[in-house]
Parts: sequence; structure tokens; C-alpha cells
Amino acid sequence: MRTMTGRLGALPAEHRERLMARAREVSFPAGVRIFEEDRRADRFWIVRTGAVQLDIRVPGRRAAVVETLHPGDPLGWSWLFPPYSWQLGAETLSPVRAWEFDAQEVRALCQEDPVLGHALVLMYAEVIGDRLRCARTRLLDLYGPYGSGVR
Repeated sequence: MRTMTGRLGALPAEHRERLMARAREVSFPAGVRIFEEDRRADRFWIVRTGAVQLDIRVPGRRAAVVETLHPGDPLGWSWLFPPYSWQLGAETLSPVRAWEFDAQEVRALCQEDPVLGHALVLMYAEVIGDRLRCARTRLLDLYGPYGSGVR
């Protein structure tokens, strides 16, 4: 069986196994856009090796990097909630290997197994909270009159 670290590692073993049975291994070279903000979110990944930066478009300026993901981190949460469009963009900083999941297949699994679905939603609620906090702090640092106040 494949091993997993990070947030999905906190799922009960039976749920993790059911989810990982649907994973496929993928790789991306350095400097590749994995997805763009506002485009269709039809899959998600768990980073195995390498680093991915998340960014947000800022009108009239270049995209602001809000967070860097590392091995064990989930990449993408927009697949879980309608309208299924990416809220951020993602680009590889180095070669990346990841487990890729088909969003429609995982949503169907969550409907079949509401306990698994509930566990995933709770896990992703934490991810979303962290990503929003990072985005807010980064945007305040870049564009706020006094920065975020975090030093």
C-alpha cells in the first residue's frame, strides 16, 4: 500500500485506503502552471515531492504568491464545492510528483460514504482556512499601507 503524510494521513485508515485506491501518480516539470484561477476544477493532488506555489491575480499587477506547498500538502480544494472553479492558480517551483484524483469520482465516493465525505470536508475546511489566512496576510504585506502587522 502507498504511504501518505500530511493532512490526508489524519483520515482513518479505511477512508484513506478507499481514497488512495482512486489515486494515480503524475509528475510535472518545474515552471508548469497546473491550474489557473477561475478555470474548471475537475481534479486535485497530494504533493509527493517538490514544491508548488499558489497565487492570486491582482488587477493591474502581477499575480501575488500566497503560499508554497510541499510534500504531503493537498493541492486544490475548489473541486469539492460548486461551481467547481479554481479560486487560486498553481505553478510548480521544482519538478513535482503527486497523486492525482478525479474530482467527480471522489465526490461520488463521498456520496456513497457520508462518513468519509464528512471527514474530507472537515479536513478541507482546515485547508481553506489556512489558505485564506495566507492569502490575506500576503496581500496585506504587498498592498496594505502598513502591511499585515506580522513580523
